[in-house]
Amino acid sequence: QVQLVESGGGLVQAGGSLRLSCAASGRTLSGYAVGWFRQAPGKERELVAASSGSGRLTHYADSVKGRFTISRDNAKNTVYLQMNTLKPEDTAVYYCAASSVWVPSRATIHSWGQGTQVTVSS
Repeated sequence: QVQLVESGGGLVQAGGSLRLSCAASGRTLSGYAVGWFRQAPGKERELVAASSGSGRLTHYADSVKGRFTISRDNAKNTVYLQMNTLKPEDTAVYYCAASSVWVPSRATIHSWGQGTQVTVSS
């Protein structure tokens, strides 16, 4: 089982940027697709970005295309989410998660991180 720990969340003004990190331990992350999900209060957890094990494939939700970039450094066993031009509607708890299925979904996730809060003020 791979263990995941997110970091990098915080409070930022609209239009600003944040970079989230997801550090893995226990297993090599290159064997997994990794997704960044988010959950806002009262809403379902949704996939915003995903990277295949090799990093050659990526997937983005329409709401973040052109603003968010997922990347991974398998040598460091870490996946990143660069978030630019942030909007108040991006406010949520962000989770990284590992799956053996491409494209990952909530149903196929077998390891979740604890989450990191991102708050975007207007």
